[in-house]
Amino acid sequence: MHFLITAGGTREYIDPVRFITNASSGRMGYALTRAAVKAGHKVTLISASDLQPPVGVEFVGVDSAAEMFGAVKKHFPRCDCLIMAAAVADFTPDKQAKFKIKKTDKSLTIKLKPTADILKWAGKHKKTRRQKIEHRKQRTQIVVGFALEDKNLREQAEKKLKEKNLDMIIANTPAAIGSDKSSVQIRIAGGKWLKIPQSSKTAIAIRVIATIEKIIP
Repeated sequence: MHFLITAGGTREYIDPVRFITNASSGRMGYALTRAAVKAGHKVTLISASDLQPPVGVEFVGVDSAAEMFGAVKKHFPRCDCLIMAAAVADFTPDKQAKFKIKKTDKSLTIKLKPTADILKWAGKHKKTRRQKIEHRKQRTQIVVGFALEDKNLREQAEKKLKEKNLDMIIANTPAAIGSDKSSVQIRIAGGKWLKIPQSSKTAIAIRVIATIEKIIP
């Protein structure tokens, strides 16, 4: 299989030296990358993290949400599975200053605009094929998303799973940010919830890859 995995938190620049970002370390995306490689799969990693790229992968470095979207659109057509583990910014400055904004005694207002929904785009554009015998559509690309929520975890994750036409959702809480360990809940479209108790991100990644291997057409 060929995995396309995104990792890290994007940087949305206000001016050439300042940016808006989040606390994502990229560790989960990198753990998934290593697990996929160890399982014998090919991986293209699109990363906005400063972590050292794992050996044996095709690496694409990006900064902003727009750059990540461009990279996903470029590499998505030839992958079997996209795992969107990156913490892509929901908003970006409406305009980026060409030069460093000088400090003054006045307040500064920054207007933000929504970024493109990469996961929703992938769910809409994933490839399907028609089986002549069963006369039904079967996915030939798997799209996996993450849902980080601080309340109504399963409810919000299920909503994301359906609205973005995903094949699998991995739900966790803000406690996972920057931590070496995490507790996640996984649901395959049409299936039941699977809860993985507090474990290393390496162990979780291995479980995730193994689960995907079972559902890929």
